[in-house]
Amino acid sequence: MLNEIYHALDPVAFNLGPLPVRWYGLAYILGFACAGLMIARTSRRWRLRIDEDALTTIVLCVVVGVIVGARLGYVLFYGDGDYLANPLEILALNHGGMSFHGGLLGALAAGAVAAKLTGIPYLTLADLGAIGAPIGLFFGRCANFINGELWGATTDAFWGVSFGGPAGDVMRHPTQLYEASLEGLLLFALMFALSRRTPPRPRGTFLGVFLVVYGIARFMVEFVRQPDIQLGYLYGGWLTMGQVLSTPLIAAGAAVLAFSLVRKLPQRGLPTLRDEGASGSGKR
Repeated sequence: MLNEIYHALDPVAFNLGPLPVRWYGLAYILGFACAGLMIARTSRRWRLRIDEDALTTIVLCVVVGVIVGARLGYVLFYGDGDYLANPLEILALNHGGMSFHGGLLGALAAGAVAAKLTGIPYLTLADLGAIGAPIGLFFGRCANFINGELWGATTDAFWGVSFGGPAGDVMRHPTQLYEASLEGLLLFALMFALSRRTPPRPRGTFLGVFLVVYGIARFMVEFVRQPDIQLGYLYGGWLTMGQVLSTPLIAAGAAVLAFSLVRKLPQRGLPTLRDEGASGSGKR
């Protein structure tokens, strides 16, 4: 049974001497590595000029942006006041607490820095990142399942999982796997299929699609996901914080898609001498 398989899983993948290496940390590493590979592969297929130095700059900026944004997002969106009394806990990443929405904001901010440093248009970087991001989401949600966290509401479905511990000895929706399937596998398949067209779709298309589809998928899953205990349900007892934060993503994604369809800006890589001569600057 699925719950028996779950209970055999250990959050620690292996130990390096006294240091435990957890699946959650490996999920971040694999996610960033695969996203970097997708950026490199897609840029070659789109025939964009992005060299190794630029790619390294992009990945490093995003790594910092995601980790810092995810932690601060959790503190701001899901914190229960303890962080104000113990501000050093904000730095205790090993104690858990990361927010996707905060990580997304951090990644978007880091993308602006990477665009400035490399001269690659911001929306091109955002589109490339949006194609690789679902891979990281898939690994992250699988790690959530291994950790036995972010479980769903109780269910009588035959695929329900008994997580034990704080979740109790009841069958619950494995919402981590729902999200891994929708936000990870399904969204990646859609983004990859859209990226196959030559010439590539206009700047902003992939960011817009990512925001809309992720927002809808997350909003739907939240109906069967147990809300964070320190927050509970909001606004009359049926909305969760995840739904509140995902609603603006759908609106923002629709706005970006509209901009993309109207402006139809071509995807661009590193500026060439001709680009710089025509515009006076390689930045776009």
